[in-house]
Amino acid sequence: MDNLVSKSQFKPRALQYFREVERTGKELIITDHGKPVLKILPYSKESAEALKVLRNSVIKYENSTEPVAVDDWEALK
Repeated sequence: MDNLVSKSQFKPRALQYFREVERTGKELIITDHGKPVLKILPYSKESAEALKVLRNSVIKYENSTEPVAVDDWEALK
């Protein structure tokens, strides 16, 4: 399997490409008129676990133009 496939080639053989990605573990890039538009890659539990670590770790500021409190600044160190 080549790692670049056009949308028109992908559409009728999608299940075949999915199985190939699962079997080989290699990503597949879908193109539209030669431009990459999608990437299909096998699921990785490690990637999902890494996202759990980041969950709720972002501080959201409602007004991004106001100064940041010293305590918030210290938390970022």
